[in-house]
Amino acid sequence: MVNALAPQTAERAAPSPPSAGPAVDGRRRGRRRQVVVAYLFLAPTLLFFAVFLFLPLGFALLLSMSRWAGFHLGDIDPVGLDNFAGLFADGSTFLTPVLTNTLLFALGTVVLALAGSVLVATCVDRLRFQGLWRTLYFLPIVTTVVAVGNVWKYMYEPGGLVNGVLNAAGLGSVAFLQDPDTALPSVVVVQAWASVGTAILVLTAGLKSIPESYYEAAALDGAGQVTVFLRITLPLLRPSLLFVCVTQFLTGLQSFALIIVMTKGGPGDATAVAALEMYRQAFSYGDWGTASAAAFVLFLVVLVVTLAQLWFFRRKGEDA
Repeated sequence: MVNALAPQTAERAAPSPPSAGPAVDGRRRGRRRQVVVAYLFLAPTLLFFAVFLFLPLGFALLLSMSRWAGFHLGDIDPVGLDNFAGLFADGSTFLTPVLTNTLLFALGTVVLALAGSVLVATCVDRLRFQGLWRTLYFLPIVTTVVAVGNVWKYMYEPGGLVNGVLNAAGLGSVAFLQDPDTALPSVVVVQAWASVGTAILVLTAGLKSIPESYYEAAALDGAGQVTVFLRITLPLLRPSLLFVCVTQFLTGLQSFALIIVMTKGGPGDATAVAALEMYRQAFSYGDWGTASAAAFVLFLVVLVVTLAQLWFFRRKGEDA
């Protein structure tokens, strides 16, 4: 007679596998050691950001809600949101003309630099010795802002090169930096000229990444140069154009050195921008609270403009 319970008994009697507990604990300890070692390597960088980014940011936020002349820390007087309210109060020049000039300066710089860099990059892409041309256009970037500003300042003088060309063409002289109507556009031209080199490098790299097969197909279909540029080149350059737009706008919104070299914010407040106003409030008037509040307002403007640009390009189908 066969015992039907024999297999079950043998199955129960089989030795159980060894416990996996020690192996799992060992792996966990190994992961913990890896995490500790990783944070040890990151510690210098984290310390750097804590000392030179987070602490100054927190101190600036404290100052933006306080009055302080910039001497003794014990003299910090909390005032809440009064500094922010003062920036937009009646009679304040921060909203108009300072913030308005800042936006116009940044917008003008982006338009001129973007248009000029797209045109030059497209032309350079079809020339020989492209490296030489890109180097020549990049030279203003490696030149100090003080040198660029002073050279253009002399060129804008009534007896300078620009007015000399206008006089040779039968036109009258223009007081570029002395007239409130022309001072800001004149500085915008210089800023765009000085920053076009970086944009050309970025756009040239973008042009190189466009497959030649697209242009060959367009040529077979009989498409003209304008159609090819509008239908192929510009859409495929969108990632590079996004990068140039964002970086140029950020540079324009934070511009300070070129303004102070060429016009010092004048004539009047015709070229006064937010960064220059922050400098004046802190170092000329000793009002560090108002300067810090202006800095946070400028930060919000930069954030909103950047997010708007990213949203616009993503709406057009580009993941930034």
